[in-house]
Amino acid sequence: MDPSSTPLSPPIVLSFAASDPTSGAGIQADLLTIAALGCHPLSVITALTVQDTTGIDSVLAIDSDWVEDQARALLEDMPVDVFKIGLLGSIDNIAVIAKIIADYPDIPLVFDPVLASGRGDELADDEMIAALQELLLPQTTVLTPNSLEARRLTRGADDDEDEHDQPLAECARRLLTFGCDHVLLTGTHDSTPQVVNVLHHRDGVVRSDTWPRLPGSYHGSGCTLASAVAAGLAHRLSVAAAVGEAQEYTWKALAAGFRPGMGQFIPDRFFWARQTEDGKDD
Repeated sequence: MDPSSTPLSPPIVLSFAASDPTSGAGIQADLLTIAALGCHPLSVITALTVQDTTGIDSVLAIDSDWVEDQARALLEDMPVDVFKIGLLGSIDNIAVIAKIIADYPDIPLVFDPVLASGRGDELADDEMIAALQELLLPQTTVLTPNSLEARRLTRGADDDEDEHDQPLAECARRLLTFGCDHVLLTGTHDSTPQVVNVLHHRDGVVRSDTWPRLPGSYHGSGCTLASAVAAGLAHRLSVAAAVGEAQEYTWKALAAGFRPGMGQFIPDRFFWARQTEDGKDD
């Protein structure tokens, strides 16, 4: 083939995340979402997990040298438009990924701080959280914590305040002081009739969106939202526009979700592929 006739590459998003065999969350969820939104996904595996739709049984972090080698090989070969980060598995992986990201300061970073599974399985200790605060938050373009993650990320070791009582607006302010450009606080874990997601910047609230609360419990909603934001940025949308479109896509994927196992529902990231022209499922 004549090189001059080769089609242009779609935008490329590189995701650092753990493998989830259910494809509900983790790197598989990232790849599905990024591809569904018209980007080409690259993956760096940070950990292997034994899990099903009911929860995680065990996590095996990948050696940080392997994590770095995976990323460096890709970055030397292909131009990456956006980085997306999920579960990192170890403090060594946090350090090496922070070093890699620092070498590409012009590439936006969307960070989904996965600190626990949907069932509540612990995935990050206090030492890892401190490393996230120091090494990754200052490099983050859009941080996408739910309310539980936001409160845990901002609770200091000597903080006697109940993390559930800390106002979310104060959480956002504290997270921004770590160096994040934007913080998208999601309300999926709040006891409210509707889900309220608020995008914060140092200059104030950029946008606030309200969505009908869907019944059921979903595996991978945070991964889907963060990956969708990354895809929007890769398509050169503004942060506010990328966040708006990502929320709409995620809500529709959740509304079309299915329950293949005995645990949580899984978002259908290709919901549009199974709909007829009138919008109904085939």
